[in-house]
Amino acid sequence: MSAAQPLDVQPTPLALLLLGREADPKSERGVECPGDLPAPSDPDLVARARAAKEKLGDRVFVLGHHYQRDEVIEFADVTGDSFKLARDAAARPEAEYIVFCGVHFMAESADILTSGAQQVVLPDLAAGCSMADMASAEQVAECWDVLTEAGVAEVTVPVSYMNSSADIKAFTGRHGGTICTSSNAKRALEWAFGEGEKVLFLPDQHLGRNTAVREMGLALEDCVVYNPHKPNGGLTAQQLRDAKMILWRGHCSVHGRFSLDSVREVRERIPGVNVLVHPECKHEVVAAADQVGSTEYIIKTLEAAPRGSKWAIGTELNLVRRLANRFAAEDKEIVFLDRTVCFCSTMNRIDLPHLVWALESLADGTVVNRIEVDAETEKYAKLALERMLALP
Repeated sequence: MSAAQPLDVQPTPLALLLLGREADPKSERGVECPGDLPAPSDPDLVARARAAKEKLGDRVFVLGHHYQRDEVIEFADVTGDSFKLARDAAARPEAEYIVFCGVHFMAESADILTSGAQQVVLPDLAAGCSMADMASAEQVAECWDVLTEAGVAEVTVPVSYMNSSADIKAFTGRHGGTICTSSNAKRALEWAFGEGEKVLFLPDQHLGRNTAVREMGLALEDCVVYNPHKPNGGLTAQQLRDAKMILWRGHCSVHGRFSLDSVREVRERIPGVNVLVHPECKHEVVAAADQVGSTEYIIKTLEAAPRGSKWAIGTELNLVRRLANRFAAEDKEIVFLDRTVCFCSTMNRIDLPHLVWALESLADGTVVNRIEVDAETEKYAKLALERMLALP
């Protein structure tokens, strides 16, 4: 009998997706994950992660977004929001590998801002962002055609949230616009209105509306929502001419789930509670909250809060739990704003097994899941980012 020959078996796209080595931009639109996360990964994985990271030394720089699991944050060299982490990566040119524990658009931003000698790795390519996926390059190009036909494109300045794909950032750069974060959205809009009469805000309608109405004094009637799934965005040419803010119909799957009932319920349940929410929440939630601000603002507010104060936080649950544990010793009561919404499902795809696989592969000389933005896209996306960095 002849010796068995090795089978030429190729992994299917589904198998690669489940392994985190392929991406499906149409997946993970929701955050339905009832119950708690599994217990932290076994000690063998912890030891393997430490060994691989130690072997790589200064050649690797691990970034951990605030919304990551604790077991991943443990191995992050720095933590922060998406733009802070991308800048941190650019500030470490000696690091050959940037391992971004976040989602796809964040890794793209890191690749745009780092040098060509650095390689950005996303431990699981299925870690996307439902908000970023809500605006494709083709849809936005069609929207610009609609604005052109309505005669308003020439007086419209695109402002794109950091939570967008490299393609959308590049579109923004090509059309004279800028990028913004949840921290500097007001400054970006002030700049944009100095450059034109209208703003096309991509892709999160809630951040655009909340900033325009709450911080800049515009009326809700000044805002219209462009729906890419309807002819002409579901808007008439006159509506586009009358509007000051043209908001893309996108939202965060986590922040978009908080409701006015969530605010009312927590105030009844915890007398004297302070409600602090992210500006990606719906306008009625933001209007009912006591304070509104970015992830970094939320952290700093809780750091400065007096002992014994009570807080209901409207942002991703991993961060809220981490803050609750951190400030428990100061007798600060910190709870999640809603009882039913749970973790960001795509952010949680970056787990310790994927991180260990990425680090061990790098330690063995194999670069996996590299995120590369093509030169043309990078050129214009970087232009939009540089305009943001130049904001006063």
